[in-house]
Amino acid sequence: MAQSQSVGFTHLAFEVDDLDAAIAKLQEDGIQPEKIIDLSSSIPGGRVCFFHDPDGNRLELMQGYKDEF
Repeated sequence: MAQSQSVGFTHLAFEVDDLDAAIAKLQEDGIQPEKIIDLSSSIPGGRVCFFHDPDGNRLELMQGYKDEF
């Protein structure tokens, strides 16, 4: 039997210059983000944070990621 795969996205990501400031703004708006994940061991300066918008969509804020393209 074939395993089913979901269609669509699992989350959207947005790059921010200052993750701490972005998180503070979310909290001011009543949104409680998850714990910051430190990616600096593989991406220098890389940090991400996930949260859900009022509609339940999973979103990510990322700081320090630089696309190679």
